[in-house]
Amino acid sequence: MNGADTAWIIVATALVLFMTLPGLALFYGGLVKARNVLSVFMHCYAIACLMSVLWFVAGYSIAFGDGGAYWGGLGKMFLSGITADTLSGTLPEVLFFAFQMTFAIITPALIVGAYVERVGFGFVLLFSALWMLLCYAPVTHWIWGGGFLADGGIFGETGVKDFAGGIVVHETAGLAALLIAFFLGPRRDRHTPPHSPGFVMIGAAMLWVGWFGFNGGSQLAADGGAAMALTVTHISAATASLTWALWERVKYGKTSLVGIVTGTIAGLASITPASGFVGPVEALIIGGIAGILCQEAVGLIRNKVKIDDTLDVFAVHGVGGIFGTIMIAVFGAGTWAAQLGGLAVVGVFTTVVTVVLIKVVGLITPLRVDAETEVSGLDLVVHGERAYDHAS
Repeated sequence: MNGADTAWIIVATALVLFMTLPGLALFYGGLVKARNVLSVFMHCYAIACLMSVLWFVAGYSIAFGDGGAYWGGLGKMFLSGITADTLSGTLPEVLFFAFQMTFAIITPALIVGAYVERVGFGFVLLFSALWMLLCYAPVTHWIWGGGFLADGGIFGETGVKDFAGGIVVHETAGLAALLIAFFLGPRRDRHTPPHSPGFVMIGAAMLWVGWFGFNGGSQLAADGGAAMALTVTHISAATASLTWALWERVKYGKTSLVGIVTGTIAGLASITPASGFVGPVEALIIGGIAGILCQEAVGLIRNKVKIDDTLDVFAVHGVGGIFGTIMIAVFGAGTWAAQLGGLAVVGVFTTVVTVVLIKVVGLITPLRVDAETEVSGLDLVVHGERAYDHAS
């Protein structure tokens, strides 16, 4: 065990959890109507709790067990055989478990942004649970757990390069979000502006800080590689924020707070897969393109494809993660065959699993709330609470 590595990953684990609670909750919560903000908080919080338990029960074993090229197996269920002295590289394995658990929390939580304001709470919990175990965990095993997409797998000695989750986190969550939004159908009122842009900015700032643990921690060591990953993450985020804001000004004549912080997330998502393989100049390029590319993707999904992905999960996270994964090949840190092949394999698998789960879970619990609930707001009808009681 290396004490410095262990100390850094303990901090990184806390930072990644901070991304979901409270970062993502505030970012998403500020973007919805005032009568739905508590439902967004509830989704993020409940998913964090449920994924933590399921990762302990079986998710970690499926992702990082020794089962084979396609499935980690169930040998590490309930952390069987793992003690405080068991090592994973230079880290206590229980710490590696905890660090990866925070990724298993935020990935299904990202999907929340696609279905807010009209989804059934039972569907959120059941779908998220099954999707994490049957989609996220296997994909994690394939790329990070020594599976068939990793080095030495089907793409040869150099397998799919995904440093911190361009494919594992952002492509899977983005595609799942787009599919759920498609099957849900659009909101009844799509034109109400975000109820609290201030919440959005605070949440985005928390995500930015937490992303240092997300990308820097993925080095799994306290060394120069972690420092470089942290640095390029920051440069990409800052650059994408500026290019998003500039492009917004060119198109609409104004630069919005919600716009500039959405650009931040686009830059963070795009650098994520490449953060361990590129330097500051490459990060500047990735972020500069991401701010414009993801903004154009928002317009494409909303206006051309006409899918109501409410908070633009696919356009920002999905497109950003896919773009960053491809840029690894552009900059020569991975092979074109592995990067494009990995995106294709995971994309098809995620699509099939997500569609099947939407159909199956929809037979058990309603996918969408009724019209009256949607108009009245999920906070009061589903959870019996109001975010703002102006009479008190």
